[in-house]
Amino acid sequence: MSETVHDLLDHPLSESISIPGDFPLDKNVIAEFPAGSKVISANRSGTSAWTITAQVVVEAPDGTTARYFIKCATEESGRMMMEGEFNAMRELFKTMPNMVPKPYSFGKCSIEAPQTYFFLSEFIDMSDRVPDPNQLCSKLVQLHRTSISPTGKFGFHITTCQGRIPQSVSWESSWTTLFTKMLQHVIDLDFKTNGYWEDLDKIEKRVLSHVIPRLIGILETDGRTIKPCLCHADLWEGNTGTAYETGDIYIFDSGALYAHNEFEIGDWRCNYNKIHNKVYTRTYLRNYGPSEPREEWDDRNRMYCVYFNVIYSVNHVSQGQAVRQQAYDDMFYLIDKYAPFEKGEEPPRIEDSSRAALSDERDHTRG
Repeated sequence: MSETVHDLLDHPLSESISIPGDFPLDKNVIAEFPAGSKVISANRSGTSAWTITAQVVVEAPDGTTARYFIKCATEESGRMMMEGEFNAMRELFKTMPNMVPKPYSFGKCSIEAPQTYFFLSEFIDMSDRVPDPNQLCSKLVQLHRTSISPTGKFGFHITTCQGRIPQSVSWESSWTTLFTKMLQHVIDLDFKTNGYWEDLDKIEKRVLSHVIPRLIGILETDGRTIKPCLCHADLWEGNTGTAYETGDIYIFDSGALYAHNEFEIGDWRCNYNKIHNKVYTRTYLRNYGPSEPREEWDDRNRMYCVYFNVIYSVNHVSQGQAVRQQAYDDMFYLIDKYAPFEKGEEPPRIEDSSRAALSDERDHTRG
């Protein structure tokens, strides 16, 4: 898909309309702007592995100008990405309009080959520096505390994606049930994408059957309950920006769902992100303390991190082995603590000599 969508920039099709700039703008996108508007320019803006993106400047009939952000992707997977992101960002905007660029529309371009889909939103000129932890966490806690699941359940009303990978987020009454389903889904994709690994399969089966029912299930037993909180669900520093004009932090590229709030910051444990810096997690926890049992918070954080590592291995196939090994280690740790293998049944530990490393491109802490 990514090669196909990037080809559109070099070989724009006849259905695109001639407009100043270096981005071919489809007539169906232009139809989304207010009636009587004039498109001034459309220029590429930002980079993406699986989409093409641009800034569009539009003049309204009264002479005022507005800037729009457009993202396009191709084929059925692109439709799922664009539709999922539009719905995710719209749900986030309902609760936190001061944290999310306003989403406008999702649609299909007029060209038939390749079938191309777009997501249109407000354009905000932002710095890509790492976000201020106090502002980010304060807004994130407000999102988690004030959001209300429309069904009272965990999940989302439409499939959302992390990167190009769809998540299994259909509604469930139990967070334990949903998280188990989500993890099983990305495990299946990982084996399909990166190949079968017998020892990993054994580890993951035990986590699904023994560790999650105990470690996550306890959140919903013995009178305990957890609130379904709206989570961005792919919140690393690359999906945040700081507005040049106001200094406000915004979040984007969401794969949102209603989840246990602690799920959100499982991504921050992944050591290839700059947001891995402990100041972010500590700041968040000062504003929104751990669920009960509090003493198991770090183990839950490790469990949620496994999900993000497995889906990362599917998104970035060439780097899959390194993050699979990290997930393997984390799951083995949790098994040892909550559901140890019988003597002689456990698979081998990973030896240091067998460890893979992420490339400089994918280890964002090196940049």
